[in-house]
Amino acid sequence: MTTELRTEIALITGASAGIGKAFAEQLASRCKVMVLVGRDVGKLTTLRESLSQAGLTIYTLAVDLVTNIGVTRVMEAIRQQGPVTILINNAGVGAHGRFADADLDEQQAMVNLHCNATLALCRAALPYMKTQGGGRIVNVSSVGSYLPLKNAAVYGASKAFLNAYSEALQLEVAGDGIKIQCLCPSYTRSDFHHRAAASGFNLSVVPDTAWWTPADVVAASLAQLDSDSDEVICVPDQASRQILRDRLRSQAERFI
Repeated sequence: MTTELRTEIALITGASAGIGKAFAEQLASRCKVMVLVGRDVGKLTTLRESLSQAGLTIYTLAVDLVTNIGVTRVMEAIRQQGPVTILINNAGVGAHGRFADADLDEQQAMVNLHCNATLALCRAALPYMKTQGGGRIVNVSSVGSYLPLKNAAVYGASKAFLNAYSEALQLEVAGDGIKIQCLCPSYTRSDFHHRAAASGFNLSVVPDTAWWTPADVVAASLAQLDSDSDEVICVPDQASRQILRDRLRSQAERFI
């Protein structure tokens, strides 16, 4: 893509692996600037080098978005390197185990990352998007946000927050040309399930056919963003969409 056709400025959190890395790879050709945020300096550096191309400036920022200082540094990056036209709130963590036995600080850190950091970065980006007449925000949730997740209660609840927040936010900003998407993937192959906090989850119970690649999830997300669809929730896999429809229909029938 020529320099003249590069119009986007993207900021991606959780960019060093998985879905965040796939967003960086698939958005690189349309961006003139990308800000890649993650905790692993080495992975961010490797990604920046692999995406290097004419007409694209890449900044990396190694911070922990669980902390106030980490969030503040990314908000400052939005001000200095923006105006951001695409914001991908992808940073996330999961923990598996009974809540009554869980480390409370760990559970609250999950809420800070999924909810508080997302709110702060959306709030930082939206005024610039409104001024320039448009923009796009992707808040990465989970298909598990629609289900009662035994042994992952706070994870599911924090992702459910993102669903409700994203749908309400779209109602507020639709007149400003801003598009909000809440991406709800199912099982996706990345290092997410191999972190220590999720070590109690038995991956073998999930059949191979149920897994998605990060690249496929991101392709589905960008296809919806680029379309005329006004849907906020994006569930890439058809099987999960049907399960959710059936579940939501069943819940609705209780009130009829």
